[in-house]
Amino acid sequence: MKWEGIIFDWAGTTVDFGSMAPVVVFREIFAKRGIAVTNEEIRRPMGMLKWNHIQAMLDMPRIRGEWRRRFRSEPQDWDVDTLYDDFEPMLLALLARGTEVKPYVADTTAELRRRGYQIGSTTGYTNIMMKSVVKAAAAQGYEADFWITPDSVSGFGRPYPYMIFRNMEHFKWQQTSRVLKVGDTVTDILEGKHAGVKTAGILVGSSVMGLSREEYDSLTEDERQAACEQARAVYEEAGADYVLHDIRDILSIAE
Repeated sequence: MKWEGIIFDWAGTTVDFGSMAPVVVFREIFAKRGIAVTNEEIRRPMGMLKWNHIQAMLDMPRIRGEWRRRFRSEPQDWDVDTLYDDFEPMLLALLARGTEVKPYVADTTAELRRRGYQIGSTTGYTNIMMKSVVKAAAAQGYEADFWITPDSVSGFGRPYPYMIFRNMEHFKWQQTSRVLKVGDTVTDILEGKHAGVKTAGILVGSSVMGLSREEYDSLTEDERQAACEQARAVYEEAGADYVLHDIRDILSIAE
């Protein structure tokens, strides 16, 4: 067996094609303050703990400038708190629509288990968010053997490596070089690199690609290829060890 174990991300990797639920909410909480944010700005910090994600967006020069123009002050931590106070209940209300298991996930993870693998996971969601996600995913045939959120590592989520180390501790895996972290964001790749494990980025349905299921399905074959190549370049620049078209490709590197 090549790997001691495999650690998956959730939104955009195993559930929620395109990681659309958080995108909608990030756009809404800023629009409520009169600031329009772009998909690229929303997705750049994707995968982080959501409070940190909001903070990262406020640190972007254009958004910071808009905030300063509108409120006549620099954004502060209490502004992040206020935005997050809106974010959490809005996301929880949307999660029922943002927990659909992605194609091929249930069958692929079942095959991994047949081969003797244990399935770990990390996420940028909080414990309360994950309770809804885990329950809905299980009803559709996908379960991880272990999941952990930044809540359990003192808020030090991605790109810090601690959630990966907690997976290794739980499963008693010994060698970081024989653990594979699979995700759909640059932050996932950085989390894995900081932990010293191998990393893989998924193309189709990823936050890096940034397309909903409907948008992806409407593309021509040439357009899909172009979208994949653009996403591949992002992962390669981040230092991913593998780039997977979709989750089924993990079986070829898990032999």
